[in-house]
Amino acid sequence: MRIGFGYDVHPLVEGRELWLGGVHIEHPLGLMGHSDADVLIHAICDALFGAANLRDIGSNFPDSDDMYKNYESQYFLRQAMNMVRMAGYQLENIDATVVAEQPRLSPYVPEMKKTLAELMRVPVSAISLKATTTEKLGFTGRGEGIAAYAVTLLKNN
Repeated sequence: MRIGFGYDVHPLVEGRELWLGGVHIEHPLGLMGHSDADVLIHAICDALFGAANLRDIGSNFPDSDDMYKNYESQYFLRQAMNMVRMAGYQLENIDATVVAEQPRLSPYVPEMKKTLAELMRVPVSAISLKATTTEKLGFTGRGEGIAAYAVTLLKNN
């Protein structure tokens, strides 16, 4: 068994769509980044890469490479799972938390879990997803950005 941890954060800005867990969320602000800046998927990718000792998302899909500009993060997650499987591991479970003051994310959690499970080709029961706030403290509390944390457990095939 191998454990991986991932963390990501992106600022909220005008003129961008908000994508979390592969789901489009109606909100006046979106996350700024080289790709679609889906912090949840990025944190999960880093946790997967970490558990499989495959470095991190920036090493595998560098933001210095224009090839990945404006990519959907769903692509990164599918590729990360393929790399994990090729390294001889299977996903046991993910436990992830998204930190955002706005928008309220709990109504989207079931759809995000379903989307993530489909992208990774795992049962929905393998994904635990929570949304929380920081009670208006820090950059997430001020609505300046969104953060995500993820832990994964991999098992040797």
